[in-house]
Amino acid sequence: MSVILDQNRAPIHEALEKFRQMRVVPFDVPGHKRGRGNPELTEFLGQRCVSIDVNSMKPLDNLCHPVSVIREAEQLAAQAFGAAEAFLMVGGTTSSVQSMVLTACKRGDKIILPRNVHRSVINALILCGAVPVYVNPEVDRRLGISLGMKREQVEKAINEHPDAVAILVNNPTYYGVCSDLREIVRLAHSHGMLCLADEAHGTHFYFGKNFPVSAMEAGADMAAVSMHKSGGSLTQSSFLLAGPNVNAGYVRQIINLTQTTSGSYLLMSSLDISRRNLALRGEEIFSQVSRIAEYARDEINSIGGYYAFGREMINGDSVFDFDPVKLSVHTLDIGLAGIEVYDLLRDDYDIQIEFGDIGNILAYLSIGDRMSEVERLVSALAEIRRLHQRDKTGMLSQEYIPPQVIASPQESFYADKTSLPIMETEGMVCSEFVMCYPPGIPILAPGEKITKDILNYISYAKEKGCSMTGPEDPEIEYLNVLK
Repeated sequence: MSVILDQNRAPIHEALEKFRQMRVVPFDVPGHKRGRGNPELTEFLGQRCVSIDVNSMKPLDNLCHPVSVIREAEQLAAQAFGAAEAFLMVGGTTSSVQSMVLTACKRGDKIILPRNVHRSVINALILCGAVPVYVNPEVDRRLGISLGMKREQVEKAINEHPDAVAILVNNPTYYGVCSDLREIVRLAHSHGMLCLADEAHGTHFYFGKNFPVSAMEAGADMAAVSMHKSGGSLTQSSFLLAGPNVNAGYVRQIINLTQTTSGSYLLMSSLDISRRNLALRGEEIFSQVSRIAEYARDEINSIGGYYAFGREMINGDSVFDFDPVKLSVHTLDIGLAGIEVYDLLRDDYDIQIEFGDIGNILAYLSIGDRMSEVERLVSALAEIRRLHQRDKTGMLSQEYIPPQVIASPQESFYADKTSLPIMETEGMVCSEFVMCYPPGIPILAPGEKITKDILNYISYAKEKGCSMTGPEDPEIEYLNVLK
């Protein structure tokens, strides 16, 4: 029988407060020496903050090999999230995702996954040499967004690639769409495969009511949870969760291949304190966030021209469930690309939303939002429609173009390559990434064929002002392709 831990505890936070009171003379790193050596930084961040920017030492444990306060914090997190093990991650959920994939896959292994994954997943394949088996998700033609993985598509991929070692699932997608995770876990396990979940946008699934199933509840083997997004911790802090059938010692070794040996106590304490907050008050907090999101959807849809989509999209398969706190809004019917609305909100109304793409915007709602701020967003969207609405003829809506995979990501990334003007690369094989960020889902990834549709999409996205990243050429005028 497992011991019930006291979720009122925050061991790292408690140890740091005790350490602060000890007035230890620092002859170790960091070199700012509790802020004294960098007064401008201390003034900017505050004395309380820089005084706990400290190095690993016996009283404060060590992230690479935790045995005391960090280990206690991990155990508390594991119990709060319903996992067998939890690992504090200070390299963002990118680090969590990559550690998860590197734990499951070795060179030449196959992994089944949707193509609309974050670039961190494909980066992990470049690092370990695993080979992707893509399940192309369905696309909602009206919204131009990719949906979840259908059960029959997953089963087909398993039957065609029975030697695959794992299946990776987005839970949810950036837009809030969830696949049938319980069934995908069952399919994976029945064929001897691990099931991994990218839950960068699903922290609240563990603490609220009437939310889609969380990865650990569904029986997944590992999950990367972006605590800093909806969970309230500092940017770059994350959890990696593991189920009972994963070797925790091996996971720790994988994490230590790439994660810093100088873990930030600012980030770790923020995870510790935020976990405590959600464990004690998460259900109440996320109930309020859900109410705010429903109100916002109703108000935005009453403006006319916009479509704030939600649970009406659920179809039992490719949209098995929907995250009710995601405020995703389709904008094309007012004749504006999502990125254009994004820019107008920031430049004219001092409202910063998460992202805008070709046809949609996402306003990220979490534990810090208030109804008054949502009302300000709704008013701004109404005024944008009144002032800027135009004919939508000729606007692109397609967000997802199925890739043609010619070679593995690792093989293509490290292959001999040449740089050509991007519009001259049709028919060639790309050896780098091209994506809009956010959301960081590649339009092109290493090893994929460059088609006319993809080039047109890139050109259109640049023209509309999407923030594009990935290639060596910062202007994205040239692209590296295989020789």
